[in-house]
Amino acid sequence: MLHAKHILSKDDLHAVTEAIRAAERKSSGEIRVEIRQRRHRKERALSIEQIARREFVSLGMTKTKGRTGILIFLLLEDRKFQILADQGIHEKVDDSVWAELANHMSKHFAHGEFRRGLVRTVEAVGDLLAQHFPRSSADRNELPDDVKIS
Repeated sequence: MLHAKHILSKDDLHAVTEAIRAAERKSSGEIRVEIRQRRHRKERALSIEQIARREFVSLGMTKTKGRTGILIFLLLEDRKFQILADQGIHEKVDDSVWAELANHMSKHFAHGEFRRGLVRTVEAVGDLLAQHFPRSSADRNELPDDVKIS
């Protein structure tokens, strides 16, 4: 089984966090990355999307101003991930964009390039957010930027 500490070093996690901070400086969006080792017992029958949606709510991402949160959720036990965008983003960004980002991230992961896959995806998400939700002087950081590992 994959373990977060085997696929991402402390430096790698720091690089992902810094990519999140840089992306959020360009927009009013909020980006979270969560790496979960395994499903909780009550989640056995749920899809990766259902688990990610629960985490999205649990992390407070539905409470962001303008509903501009994005979660990149990895479930290592299943070797799957999900990219979820909140309502405000869905109104402006087509689902095909997320599929394309997921495809690029999958290619990096398949080659063991977890840091590169996450950083590049965060950067691409940041560019999308900056295009549709440019930063204003009233913006503040609403959610933690660190990668959550559980």
